[in-house]
Amino acid sequence: MTQAQVAPQHVAGDGDGTRRRVLELVAERGPVSAAELARTLGLTAAAVRRHLGCLEQDGTIAVHDAGPAGHARRGRPARRYVVSTSGQGELGGGYTELATQAMRYLRRTAGDDAVAGFAAERNAAVVQRYAGRLTATDPHERAEQLAALLSADGYAASVRPVDGPQVPTVQLCQGHCPVQHAAEEFSELCEAEARGFSELLGTHVQRLATLAGGAHACVTNIPLSPPNRPRGTQEGTR
Repeated sequence: MTQAQVAPQHVAGDGDGTRRRVLELVAERGPVSAAELARTLGLTAAAVRRHLGCLEQDGTIAVHDAGPAGHARRGRPARRYVVSTSGQGELGGGYTELATQAMRYLRRTAGDDAVAGFAAERNAAVVQRYAGRLTATDPHERAEQLAALLSADGYAASVRPVDGPQVPTVQLCQGHCPVQHAAEEFSELCEAEARGFSELLGTHVQRLATLAGGAHACVTNIPLSPPNRPRGTQEGTR
């Protein structure tokens, strides 16, 4: 047997660690193409496509359906990926069902007001923790700081520009939500989060889509008007 037959071909970027990183990047940046992921990871597009193929076969990611294109394009468009519901569960760890059961018990024994109160109290603590770290006065920079804090807490957040509106606007996108499965049943969690964003950024924000509602990301419109002074600890974020 020759040395070529014995020694396996080892390709940079192979392994479960890289595959997990690909999944996390799809959550953070999706819809995203293999070429974009390859540039970020410093790998070849072929290596990234192998990981994407495995993740797609496992059902943890899916090809994003952007709907009918406004203008016909020549050639086949690049496949762009988002994390599936199954993939969100894999990113979320093993306590999502326990959280949902606890909130069902709270609603059954104490009613809707208790659930809303829990969501508000939980998010007030997050607002209090974030408020001192949002030091920027520029609205765009402040949104970027909020995205960084959310990402550190597992929300795979990013800020993306919006073309077209008369008032300069950005979108805060969260590719993962640690409490998604509970929020699918208890919208109070999402509502409290949006109120917390408004408070932290000092401006009215508009929630356009949520993972809990079936979108591939939670998307919040943020107008880039100078922020008012945050109120501090009145309400919270998820």
